[in-house]
Amino acid sequence: MHFGPHLLLAALEGLVTSAVLALTALGLSLVFGVMRVVNVAHGEFFMLGAVLAWAITTSIGGHPALGFLAALVIAPLIVGAIALVAERLVLRRLNYNPEATIVATIGMLYIIQQLALTFYGPEARPVEPPFTYRILLPWFGYSGYKLSVIAASALLLVATWLVLTRTKIGLIMRATQYDSETAQAFGIPVGRVYGGVFALGAMLAAIAAVLIVPISQAHYLMGQDPLLLSFIVVIIGGLGSLRGTVVAAVLIGLSDGIISMFFSPTLAKIIATLLVAMVLVFRPQGLFGTASR
Repeated sequence: MHFGPHLLLAALEGLVTSAVLALTALGLSLVFGVMRVVNVAHGEFFMLGAVLAWAITTSIGGHPALGFLAALVIAPLIVGAIALVAERLVLRRLNYNPEATIVATIGMLYIIQQLALTFYGPEARPVEPPFTYRILLPWFGYSGYKLSVIAASALLLVATWLVLTRTKIGLIMRATQYDSETAQAFGIPVGRVYGGVFALGAMLAAIAAVLIVPISQAHYLMGQDPLLLSFIVVIIGGLGSLRGTVVAAVLIGLSDGIISMFFSPTLAKIIATLLVAMVLVFRPQGLFGTASR
């Protein structure tokens, strides 16, 4: 292939990465934006989604699409329930203290990781995609499932934006984010909002994992890279900014896909890290974040 088709292929792979990264980073951004909690265990909720997707799809017979659709519904609900229990038993008891919750979520990371290693094992296990249709372009064939991942992620991002900006639930979340004490004085159940946001953030990560696991494989250590990349996206885009999260995810995903294909994946990670450093120096609130008053 010539340069043009290679660039198109790299851009498509980068968009798949961007789609999954946007969902994962959005969950992390929501948790910090509303609760002011840095969830270091966010990557392990991603991993749990992938592991549960493998368990659900292997236990359901018939067409692979049936198991995948079941996993897409059940796995995020289970992960969200686990996150809600963790918020009730750990974070709430710490009164959401920023320093204490960082240490607590680090502990949660290792607990979830070791439980997955114990009950799931160290092997990387594949999940069969719901369909294997390939779209034939003039230069190469491309996976129809990968394109569906991009479309599904875009729909979920739009749905999240509509919930946050057009519904009473979104209004309550934004009020709690702006001033939790005033929101509580007006009768908003801040504790329930925090629990719901923490569960929602984990569910978004789990959905992203279910979408990507037919392309990659489920492994008990697979949460590390999504966590790191999500932090990079949130820092560049701006904490609590949906628009910033999407723009930064597309930027990081496309650069990773293109630079990895034409140069090396290591160079892509180096450039992403340098970009984070530049943002922290010249615009600490992120590209679309609001400076603290």
